[in-house]
Amino acid sequence: MVLMGVAGCGKSSVGAALAKRIGAVYFDGDDLHPAENIAKMSKGIPLEDEDRWPWLSRVGEALAAGTGPTIIGCSALKRAYRQHIERTAGEPATFIHLAGTVEVIERRMKERQGHFMPPALLASQFAALEPPGPDENAISVDIDQPLDAVVEAIAAQLGGLRE
Repeated sequence: MVLMGVAGCGKSSVGAALAKRIGAVYFDGDDLHPAENIAKMSKGIPLEDEDRWPWLSRVGEALAAGTGPTIIGCSALKRAYRQHIERTAGEPATFIHLAGTVEVIERRMKERQGHFMPPALLASQFAALEPPGPDENAISVDIDQPLDAVVEAIAAQLGGLRE
């Protein structure tokens, strides 16, 4: 499974809680970014597609290496990115879109400490976002609710998707 959405939507918090709830392992996709990507984002420079492809390959490889239920947090903002992850993984993935408004996510980004992604890049994230279409193996959950409610909403929806 790939927990996706713009920076600041809660992938790390939701991923850890969801993994515990459903008996999966969670990996933070930020840990898979090449150092050059983190340096660019830290300076407030948005990533380009050519920056993202190696990272997305690492995400797909990590999914493929999973030995049990695996969740990886990865923005996966565009359909082409999600397709690349699945091709690299060698099998379909379930994408869980953590959806929220610019206002909610901007507030969260300003409250968090020690993350390399500055709130100034949020507009570029929303500009790149292509929410999953009805033909994709994906669910969407509104993040403007308590963490436990987000996790329960995801767990409830996962039962209706193909594995």
